[in-house]
Amino acid sequence: MRGPTRQGPTRQGTSSEDLRSEDLRSRDTARRAARPRGPWAGRTAGALALVPLAAAGAWIAWSHLGLSQRAPLPPALPGRRSTLRTRSGPVGLYAADARAGRPLLLIHSINAAANAYEVRPLYERFRGQRPVYALELPGFGSSERANRLYTPRLMTDAILDAAAEIAARHGGVPVDAIALSLSCAYLARAALDRPDLFATLGLISPTGFDARLSGRGPAETHRGSKLARGVAAFPLWGRPLFDALVSRPSIRFFLEKTWGSRAIDEGLLAYDGLSAHQPGAEHAPFSFLAGYLFPNDTTRVYEALALPVFMVHGARGDFVDYRYVGEVVGRPNWTCLRLLTGAFPHFERPAEVADAYEAFLEHAAPA
Repeated sequence: MRGPTRQGPTRQGTSSEDLRSEDLRSRDTARRAARPRGPWAGRTAGALALVPLAAAGAWIAWSHLGLSQRAPLPPALPGRRSTLRTRSGPVGLYAADARAGRPLLLIHSINAAANAYEVRPLYERFRGQRPVYALELPGFGSSERANRLYTPRLMTDAILDAAAEIAARHGGVPVDAIALSLSCAYLARAALDRPDLFATLGLISPTGFDARLSGRGPAETHRGSKLARGVAAFPLWGRPLFDALVSRPSIRFFLEKTWGSRAIDEGLLAYDGLSAHQPGAEHAPFSFLAGYLFPNDTTRVYEALALPVFMVHGARGDFVDYRYVGEVVGRPNWTCLRLLTGAFPHFERPAEVADAYEAFLEHAAPA
């Protein structure tokens, strides 16, 4: 009887186990060959890990030493720019008051780069017809930019003091007032506090009719977080963080979200960049980012308004949630208009917005 014959170790006769072992040895050899050798290997990996930290450090240094040093802010609007002393601190006030008539007060929105340029189309339209004023709220534009908490009450008091000053300049006549976005809530609160100062209210893309920021919470309260503001405003990275937020690409990004389009106003973009890189420009936006400038009772305030109200908002972009506007639509003192624009319809359709506002005034305001 013959025993089993054994083949020699030729490639053709190699078993599957031997092939797997050989393949694993080849892969291990390739990995060892590709791995950096010598003392420089660890140093290279460590240096690469430090690149993000070095970049962040360079940005912080550049921000503290270079970006925040700017020339004085040029005027956002034609006319006379002065500083008005208010209980909320010194604020900037633009005036084109050569014409007779009921004064009109314009108030910009709240954002990281807010300023009076936001009301420029309305200011330009009406300054040849009547006295027109544009207020820059505390912490923005040419107003004082102190390192403090900014709250709805602070903004409301600035509006009240500005309206009282303007009314006094025109023989005690109550003013028409128009505000943008979140500032609509401050204007509405001011009108509840002192209805004698206002003839009518104009609200452009008002905050407070959406699911997130509507509310019937306690009066004079806000949504501020001390922790959030402390983190954002920490001295080491606070200003560099803000400088990144208001870089030109970032401002363009947020304006495109506001417009719901890439066709933004380039003049506003340029002026926002100048305004946001002034000393102290970060303080009010930090309160904004931390929730301190958002009232808890916006819905209740709007519903309590008895003065004639003109409201216009857009239907494009990130600010189109007006699910609770039905609470005021149909009320005899409210005139509501929806346009196929972004959240700044007075830039996209200035004539249409101004004409609709004038038609509203003809029926709402006393002579």
